[in-house]
Amino acid sequence: MVKEKPNSTRIYDKDGFRRRAACICVRSENEAEVLLVTSSRRPELWIVPGGGVEPEEEPPVTAVREVLEEAGVVGSLGRCLGVFENNDHMHRTEVFVMNVTQELDEWEDSRSIGRKRQWFTIDDALSQLALHKPTQQHYLMQLQLSKTLENANTPGRVVNATHPPILTNAPSAAASPTTA
Repeated sequence: MVKEKPNSTRIYDKDGFRRRAACICVRSENEAEVLLVTSSRRPELWIVPGGGVEPEEEPPVTAVREVLEEAGVVGSLGRCLGVFENNDHMHRTEVFVMNVTQELDEWEDSRSIGRKRQWFTIDDALSQLALHKPTQQHYLMQLQLSKTLENANTPGRVVNATHPPILTNAPSAAASPTTA
């Protein structure tokens, strides 16, 4: 069953990209496990929870709202991993890290479309995302990279998720061009 939002308004940036936000939900501060949810279009496959920014809404608010709707979790919103650009689908997704503090027994998408959630190691999550949403693998790669950078919250970081990621305005040479 595909998730439909009848009163949803898509928001676009000045370059014509759809604005989205998502969260890499982690179980603990060591960030060894991440939460994925089943796709609404292909429920046998896994994705990172996220969705479109609504009018008058800031991306961090979108990210928190989307993980509650799609994954049924709440937690503390942490650092921004960057803005990930997908030229194939013309959207830019601002991705945050959330340390999950509560998992609800039931949530909106579990009731309405039977969506499931599951914890994965980083390596297993990368393998799962490769099957359906390979561009979302870059979110996890940046999660791992940001743990090694001195200043993981540098503004202006844009990752092109259509092609191998290139970090713009990166804090050091160690962060610029990486390969998938």
